[in-house]
Amino acid sequence: MEKKDPVLVIMAAGMGSRYGGLKQLEPLGPSGEILMDYSVFDAVRAGFSKVIFVIRKDFEEEFDRLIRDKLKGRVHYEYAFQDLRDLPAGFSVPEGRVKPWGTGQAVLAAREQIEGPFAVINADDYYGSGAYRAIHTFLTRTDGGEEADQAGLCVWRLGDTLSDYGQVSRGVCEIEPGGRLKNLREIKAIERSGEVARFSPDGGASYESLSLDSPVSMNFWGFPASFIDRLASGFKAFLDNLPALDPLTAEYLLPIVVGQDLASGGASVRAMAVEDTWYGVTNREDKPRVMEALAKFVWQGIYHTPLWP
Repeated sequence: MEKKDPVLVIMAAGMGSRYGGLKQLEPLGPSGEILMDYSVFDAVRAGFSKVIFVIRKDFEEEFDRLIRDKLKGRVHYEYAFQDLRDLPAGFSVPEGRVKPWGTGQAVLAAREQIEGPFAVINADDYYGSGAYRAIHTFLTRTDGGEEADQAGLCVWRLGDTLSDYGQVSRGVCEIEPGGRLKNLREIKAIERSGEVARFSPDGGASYESLSLDSPVSMNFWGFPASFIDRLASGFKAFLDNLPALDPLTAEYLLPIVVGQDLASGGASVRAMAVEDTWYGVTNREDKPRVMEALAKFVWQGIYHTPLWP
């Protein structure tokens, strides 16, 4: 069987909610680039030749105007559409539900276009070129056997992903010697506290500390094509259990799916540490820091300005 080249799936369905006002569309680069521009640029340099943007159908025209002049002739791209009503047979949207189903369903939106290994990222994060090289190398490896179905995850140092202006949610990882992911724990409301980070498991009554060196997931995954079937079956199980959750807000999330597989022994995930600093505009006050970093990268010769000459 011919080995398929890996594709990059960019989850951008949230970009159409208030076109022109979202942080995903904030011009941050020296020539007005948004963070997603750097993601595609770094992915192409790493060897990706196809990108699938998961967006909302009603945002297609505006989104195409945003990217077509930049990407035409540089990379093949397609659209997949995340829709609240895109559910397995026998299921319907709960009355009053308006919230999307989460990152797991976002990837499923591209199920007909994914034929081989694929990477998944958020549209509004800057990951650094090293992450794309690492995940592309991982997805194009030639080893066989049971490791062929292994997933990959890029991880960052927690201290390099915190905001100085508010709390963040992070997937804190426990990694075994040799690089295998042992556990992934989603923790909300993490904040810097002196030489450590801290969070409250009980709403502020007490706090637990985290080392700033803790490895964390920023939703940069690499999966074999077979993972689509796992996502589809898991989505049905999630919907079956929806009455026990909150039918209006519960989300089907990639880290939870992988975490369940890890707990049951049904997953093997290789964690790959990335030295590049992650950047994102979690809070409005983060913007100057990100703009300064991108300008410095241009001065260092890492990027051109404008990015797409």
